[in-house]
Amino acid sequence: YVQNFHKPENKVLVVHCPEAFTNVTMMSPGKVEEMIRDTQVKVKKLQEKFMAKLNEKGITGDFHSLQGDKPGSAIVDCACENSAAIIVTGTRGMGKLRRTIMGSVSDYIVHHSPCPVLVCRHKDKN
Repeated sequence: YVQNFHKPENKVLVVHCPEAFTNVTMMSPGKVEEMIRDTQVKVKKLQEKFMAKLNEKGITGDFHSLQGDKPGSAIVDCACENSAAIIVTGTRGMGKLRRTIMGSVSDYIVHHSPCPVLVCRHKDKN
């Protein structure tokens, strides 16, 4: 995005959706609280990391952490609420079987977004 699309007048909204907790009803309240604290620490570190990157590049932006068990829907809703001009998302590179069972966040976004979507893959590490 920064190298190919960014313009100085753009405002970047970095959005993160922490993975939802599963089977919390089977956990002790202490364990659930520990998981919540760990997630909050991880989100805070991500926020600091991405805000530092934006500042380093001189880019105006914000960081949002979205809650919910459906990240694709949360991202599309956030894009609507913030009148996004484009959504740039990554892909985790799941295999076809796992993607079929679990669903694909990027696939959901592509099919439900109110604006254009750019899905980026990681460069090969070879």
